[in-house]
Amino acid sequence: MRALLSVSNKAGLVEFAQGLLELGFELVSTGGTHKTLQAAGLEVVYVSEVTGFPEILDGRVKTLHPRIHAGLLATKRPAHEAQLQAQGIPRIDLLCVNLYPFRETLARGASFEECLENIDIGGPAMLRAAAKNHQAVLPVCDPADYPEVLQALRTGVSSEFRRRLAYKAFAHTAAYDAAIAEFLAYEKFPQTQLLSLERLPVELRYGENPHQEAALYALEGQRGPVLHARVLAGKPMGFNNYADADAAWALVSEFELPACVAVKHANPCGVALADDPKTAWERARDADTLSVFGGVVAFNRPVDLETAMATRGTFLEVLIAPEVSPEALEWFRSKKPDLRVLVAASQDADQREVRPLVGGFLVQDRDKRRWEELSLRYVTERIPTAQELLDLKFAWYVGKHTRSNNVVLAKDGVTVGLGTGAVSRIWAAERAIQNAGERARGAVLASEAFFPFDDVVRAAAAAGVTAIVQPGGAKRDEEVIAACNELGIAMVFTGSRHFKH
Repeated sequence: MRALLSVSNKAGLVEFAQGLLELGFELVSTGGTHKTLQAAGLEVVYVSEVTGFPEILDGRVKTLHPRIHAGLLATKRPAHEAQLQAQGIPRIDLLCVNLYPFRETLARGASFEECLENIDIGGPAMLRAAAKNHQAVLPVCDPADYPEVLQALRTGVSSEFRRRLAYKAFAHTAAYDAAIAEFLAYEKFPQTQLLSLERLPVELRYGENPHQEAALYALEGQRGPVLHARVLAGKPMGFNNYADADAAWALVSEFELPACVAVKHANPCGVALADDPKTAWERARDADTLSVFGGVVAFNRPVDLETAMATRGTFLEVLIAPEVSPEALEWFRSKKPDLRVLVAASQDADQREVRPLVGGFLVQDRDKRRWEELSLRYVTERIPTAQELLDLKFAWYVGKHTRSNNVVLAKDGVTVGLGTGAVSRIWAAERAIQNAGERARGAVLASEAFFPFDDVVRAAAAAGVTAIVQPGGAKRDEEVIAACNELGIAMVFTGSRHFKH
């Protein structure tokens, strides 16, 4: 039996090779793999001794040879056996290959030329050959599989196991090619967009509803702050937990001051700024004590014991923060054993957003626009006060992360009324005003899109709202501005819409 080993990732290589030798395999290897095995004192044949041809072109050509690929592609059919014997080509029974670190090279900002050199050619060719012929050759591309491969060789290799390894090999080369194609793409939205998804080792009980199966995937080579968060305590995460936590983290990450965001069904229900996370939580909770029940909360500051204890008496599904102190974690485990406590991962995600449709996807840039990038226009006779402007900025960020149509009422750095996902803007405003009650008096209002009529202005004024921020750009802007001037409301145009569907 013969095994060919040619790996970039040397983790577990020596132990695997030793196990193959003990099972009676002859080892053949290339370049750095050969040096590693020789240095470990293992008996190994250099690939050039098999091909009768030296490695050339700085290693670009070493395994692209008939004596390699015939050994990989020959089936057990008598005709193939006869041809191998006629040419004096030994069969290869196991191939162990993982590829040049293309994504890693790209991620560290290497030059275009260096990235090109890290495009593996021989490795994918061998893997595909072995995977195609998996009934005769074991294709191994994942070091995590080494122990299971050795065990299978000792006890008997099933056809199901062979097929599983073949699947992994083709998935590995497909993801590799997708990364290269994206690297070489000459436009933002190329004609063919390849999405490579890797299933994460997280078991979801079900999807949005119990009758739906679900799984968690990450885009190959990317990290998401919630997707790859560390779950420190509580029950396993579910589909809806991940969706809500992602929404909460996206919003809380917008703020520079200590902030807390409570989310229910992907919409914020309480958002607050404060001098410390404990106070931010208390203000966010009190913004809507009814809706926060069973919600997801996110902090943009580490959660300490004092903050943890302040959550007593409120049932929460998920809490996510940049850090959670050991004392706070112990308190959560003791007092709220079901609460899922997460520490967000560092973000290394694509700036594109991918949304599924039946049979395809929508792809767009993420909405990364900041308040500081806006060209604000003060369009009314009254200009917002300094405090109103701070609250308008705060409410604008909340609206940016709230389902359209939405209207946000805020005062002193806390939401006091939210109207979300309405099919009419006036209905969104009415819902926000109703939610705020007396707290609307002296509050500001943010709308993620323009006002087609002056009805929102009049409803806001009747509730006591003093300032409004909206994109502007409607046909009836002048009527809307006139209504503000009539009612003494300050209005700011941002020139930037923020629909969220």
